[in-house]
Amino acid sequence: MSSLLIRGSQVVFPDGVRTCNVLVRDGRIADTDASPDAAADEIVDAKGLHLMPGVVDDQVHFRDPGLTHKEDLATASRACAAGGVTTFLEMPNTVPPAVTCDGIRAKEALAAEKSLVNYGFYIGATPDNVDELKAASDANFPGIKIFIGSSTGNLLVDQQEALERIFAETDLPICAHCEDESTVNANRAKYADTTDVRDHSRIRDESAALIATRRSIDLSVRHQHRFHVLHVSTAAEVPLIRGQQPWITAEVCPHHLFFNVDDYQRLGTRIQMNPSIKTAADNDGLWKALLDGDVQVIATDHAPHTLDEKSVAYPKSPSGLPAVENSLALMLNQVSQDRCRLTDVASWMCDAPARVWGITGKGRIENGYDADLVLVDMALSQTILDQHQHTKSRWSPWHGVTTTGWPIATFVAGHRVWSRRDGFDVNHRGQKPLFDHARGGFWATTDGIGPR
Repeated sequence: MSSLLIRGSQVVFPDGVRTCNVLVRDGRIADTDASPDAAADEIVDAKGLHLMPGVVDDQVHFRDPGLTHKEDLATASRACAAGGVTTFLEMPNTVPPAVTCDGIRAKEALAAEKSLVNYGFYIGATPDNVDELKAASDANFPGIKIFIGSSTGNLLVDQQEALERIFAETDLPICAHCEDESTVNANRAKYADTTDVRDHSRIRDESAALIATRRSIDLSVRHQHRFHVLHVSTAAEVPLIRGQQPWITAEVCPHHLFFNVDDYQRLGTRIQMNPSIKTAADNDGLWKALLDGDVQVIATDHAPHTLDEKSVAYPKSPSGLPAVENSLALMLNQVSQDRCRLTDVASWMCDAPARVWGITGKGRIENGYDADLVLVDMALSQTILDQHQHTKSRWSPWHGVTTTGWPIATFVAGHRVWSRRDGFDVNHRGQKPLFDHARGGFWATTDGIGPR
């Protein structure tokens, strides 16, 4: 048993920000209105700081196992902690692909050895592993990931018969990479000789995203199967998503909010992503969708490659960028510019993803919830620099950008895993959460997912 008192902070609750003293006992929030003199083993004087729920990043690629020259669960979880991310959900396209329950358990064992923060792993769909996906419903996994486009081998599932079976016969919530492979291939043939990275957004164009998103939503609604649209990249997808409760939720990533095709000239392959970066009008449309509630979640799609790999001439350069340690700071900067509120950021990055995936005890600062917390200095300005990144890839597409509002300490189950002053506690390990899908997902948990 241990206790922690965070005293005098501006606490970000779902309905507003209030000065409170938060008492933590044995890894959970015991009192959000504690006495400033409450007894505790550790006392943090947080006057002038804001206390937020820890970020839940529901879409990351941490490359472990098989691609650990780019990233591994130790380096990635340190990047998470420095960025205020206390729980991550990782995708199955590792080597080997995580397409069996045993494969997921092997990744969980790796995380138990290496990760400073909490972890969960999606099981990947293939054209012929429906039996494994059905068995996964009893294994406490977050969900099923389908690559409808932008993958190869068994992880590519774009045949209608296979998709129908997955949506009809499985129980776990589903998410998907929505780009139509036929459209992408047809566009690629038009630009077969290109070496211009700007053509990446012409190959992976708006229509590729629209076709696959429309197809997935149709499957979800017909089969009444909860579905989460990953990394929405176009404003044109928003009307497809809007009003599809209780089956559909969606997310957007920082690179689709902050970069557009005009940035290729400056950043080149550093912003080469799948789905591709789109237009300034899409930036505006995605921001509006967030503020209107049509898109519920912000996640990173953190997918690092080495700078040497990214520096290869297009089209041999790989798609993907690191983002997990800067995503919260980028959004806090938007608060400092009055584009959104702290309560919005906490909803998009903490509460909503916990509710989408049924992660009990996460996403809010409430009595009984897990003490996954991040202290934020909203007056702190800092420049993002490649050499300061904790990801193994050691670069950021936001290199040189100065933002205001930064995490200064991160707590997992009430334990300080990182602080700006003291660095990392590399001896701490996160845990696998409880994914309680019976609570009904995002639309059924308007008052929060609740404690376990």
